[in-house]
Formats: sequence, C-alpha cells, structure tokens
Amino acid sequence: MPTEKEAPPAERWSLVDYYRMCMEVTNTGRHRLCMRLFLVIVLAHWAEHIVQAVQIYVMDWPVPEARGLLGMPFPWLVTSEWMHYGYALIMLAGLLLLLPGFVGRARVWWIASLFIQVWHHFEHLLLLVQAMSGVNIAGGEAPTSLIQLLIPRVELHLLYNSLVFVPMVVAMYLHARPNEREREAMNCPCADEPEQVRS
Repeated sequence: MPTEKEAPPAERWSLVDYYRMCMEVTNTGRHRLCMRLFLVIVLAHWAEHIVQAVQIYVMDWPVPEARGLLGMPFPWLVTSEWMHYGYALIMLAGLLLLLPGFVGRARVWWIASLFIQVWHHFEHLLLLVQAMSGVNIAGGEAPTSLIQLLIPRVELHLLYNSLVFVPMVVAMYLHARPNEREREAMNCPCADEPEQVRS
C-alpha cells in the first residue's frame, strides 16, 4: 500500500513576521478602525482627567477625593503608578503603531502628538521608578515628575493629555481629507471620497 507523502512542516513565523503582519494590517485596510478604537481609549482617559478637574474646581472637592469616574469605585486606579505608566505606554505604542499609515500634513501632526507623548511617557516612567524605589525627586513625600515641580500633578496631566489629544485629532481630520498628492501616497482607505471633502 503506498504511503502518503508527508506534508511539509508548517511555516514558522518569527516575532519579526508577526510585527510586520500587525503593521501591515494596522496601517492599510484596518487603519480607520484602529484609529477609531485608539481614539475611544484616548477620549476615555482624557475624560477621566476632565472629570477630576471638575470635581476639584467646580465641585470644590479636596484633591485626594477627586478621583474621576472610575477612581470613585476603584480608588487604587488613581494612586497606582503602574496603571498610569501602563496607560502612557499604551498611548505611546498606539501612536507608534498607527504612524506608518499617515502621510503629508496629517503625518506632521501625528508626529507632534507622538513627541509630546514620548515626554509624557518619560515623566510617568520617572514617577514609576520613584514609587518602586521609594526615593522621590527633591525629597518629596510622593513621586514627582520634573514639570510637576512647576505645575501641580492634576493640572499637569490634564495639560499633557490635552496636548497629545489636540494634534492627534488634527492629524485624523487631515488624514480623512487629504489633498491630491497625499491621497496618492496613502495605503489605507481612510480618505473620504473627493466629493465629500469640503474645500
């Protein structure tokens, strides 16, 4: 009885292959979907900072009690440097992953958002290292970032999130409304149809 020829072993994918596939999918056919999902994450976090500011400045709550929406039932979310660092890392990763899909003017604005987030991430890394080591900048009672020496933490992180959000939204707007040259350079279907774009 003839034996069946053994099938060749399955092709092995390396980590680099998975990275390339992820970048390809994220920045071509699924770019718009990925941008929208990322926008929801960014908006949810920014809203938490806005709610916290409202609790302090409108409702006159003491800073330790102003914990945003999620911080009310889960107070550890506000005090966990790991959670804040993790979010800063997710933001940085999202901005980096989606960058290749942007061209022209939109890319300039997206890179501006990315650079601001690099600094924001660095500040959260400093806070995390201090929380883990127990040694705080300037001998403070709590972990302190560099700019926090000048601006209080609540206001500073609301400012950081706003500074990252605004150029990101400008980039997304321009990305959906490219000029002719940008439209030709795009590898994703994010652009509105030319007749939908207002001059």
